Amino acid sequence: MEIRPQLAKEKIEGCHICTSVTPGEPQVFLGKDKAFTFDYVFDIESRQEDIYVQCIEKLIEGCFEGYNATVFAYGQTGAGKTYTMGTGFDVNIMEEEQGIIPRAVKHLFKCIDEKKHAAIKQGVPSPEFKVNAQFLELYNEEVLDLFDTTRDIDSKNKKSNIRIHEDSAGGIYTVGVTTRNVSTETEMMQCLKLGALSRTTASTQMNVQSSRSHAIFTVHLCQTRVCSPIDADNMTDNRIISESSQLNEFETLTAKFHFVDLAGSERLKRTGATGERAKEGISINCGLLALGNVISALGDKSKKATHVPYRDSKLTRLLQDSLGGNSQTVMIACVSPSDRDFMETLNTLKYANRARNIKNKVVVNQDRASQQINALRSEITRLQMELMEYRTGKRIIDEEGVESINDMFHENAMLQTENNNLRVRIKAMQETADALKARITQLESDKANQILARAGEGNEEISNMIHNYIKEIEDLRAKLLESEAVNENLRRNLSRASTRSTYFGGPSAFSASILPSEKETIEILDLAKKDVEKLKKKEKKKKRSYKI
Repeated sequence: MEIRPQLAKEKIEGCHICTSVTPGEPQVFLGKDKAFTFDYVFDIESRQEDIYVQCIEKLIEGCFEGYNATVFAYGQTGAGKTYTMGTGFDVNIMEEEQGIIPRAVKHLFKCIDEKKHAAIKQGVPSPEFKVNAQFLELYNEEVLDLFDTTRDIDSKNKKSNIRIHEDSAGGIYTVGVTTRNVSTETEMMQCLKLGALSRTTASTQMNVQSSRSHAIFTVHLCQTRVCSPIDADNMTDNRIISESSQLNEFETLTAKFHFVDLAGSERLKRTGATGERAKEGISINCGLLALGNVISALGDKSKKATHVPYRDSKLTRLLQDSLGGNSQTVMIACVSPSDRDFMETLNTLKYANRARNIKNKVVVNQDRASQQINALRSEITRLQMELMEYRTGKRIIDEEGVESINDMFHENAMLQTENNNLRVRIKAMQETADALKARITQLESDKANQILARAGEGNEEISNMIHNYIKEIEDLRAKLLESEAVNENLRRNLSRASTRSTYFGGPSAFSASILPSEKETIEILDLAKKDVEKLKKKEKKKKRSYKI
């Protein structure tokens, strides 16, 4: 929902602002008590770039994945729909004031260049893109081709040769419409400008240059690219994957993007339209009424409306797959903040609130060959997984030919889980043992220091040396206990084996492994005693020198 700034004329006539937006929330208040919540709300100070980035940018990126998209602007005459969509060309317009369509065209071709460069960097074939455009005008319930330069502009009321059809998948397409192939952003903008200048506009009391028709600018994107690689995270046989990925497989994705600039809803009393202008206004309101009925039927939460009246108007027929079919659709409700447009703004907000209830289910547009290739690739991946399960013994077939999961696989999974839990416990116990060993070392060193202090022979150097020796002794003691546990386990295994065969030696062969640890402990204790005696002698010499 977008609120345009007040016009100079409205300010001069003393119109007050009757709309307000809740800060930080997508909620708009009309008057004092009428509140409406939408997905996005853009206040008077909002920029065109903000609208595009938040609402349209993701739709353009989705087209490259094969998803259709539609964006249309709805609102009363003079609410800023054409300005927001960017179909009203002005030579003095600045870049930051560009509408949705120019920004989308620029973004489209920028993404095409980026995808080509990314493919070159990855060393895969570059994707091929084909882009074409159509520009239709719906004037007095007749579909006109704005790209047709041969048509007579004055013969708008004549019967049109353009026909609307529906394909087997429910998609809508037109016959007899000029399609222009484009390859650059400049060419696309020239096509847009050519069609926009051919649109029917006229002056009314509410708008100097009022759109008297609905305009639908459609961009078709066809992309041929290398299929994405198979997800082989769970595959164990890389040889099969490498053989299957040697050949590049291609897929074709198509998408269409409708940019719809609706004519403004209007009351004849306020526009002051007469004659041909009045007839145009009636036709516009009839088309928007049919669009409102379709939106109400699609957004009916009670699901009582079983019939959706798409055929009541050519506008709803053209937008059939956009409103309730395979398309990501964004509706931008443009409103005026002035109090004199209170009723028109209220009707627009109610209209948009009903449209918000519509939920479309979109699917990727792929050609049949690409769909079949993807299905076959998925089947190959599934069969490769099953083959590896048979090879690893996960799946077995019994004598009766019934397939089942091997019990050993479940047992191995349980043992692996238990093994992981035991590892965690061992790690925790090791940390506890280290903490206890450090605590014991500290207590033993404190005890030795107290004894030396009582004897009057303690100092800092001796305390540090004792602490280091005790720490080393505790480390050796821990290793000794670990060795004894290993030896005890080996003795048990040896005793079991000796009952079966006399080939193995006795347990005495393993008892000798304890001796090196005991010898090391004795040697360290002897070194500690010698170092303590040396330090005592040094202390005695110092005391004698002080006495002299």
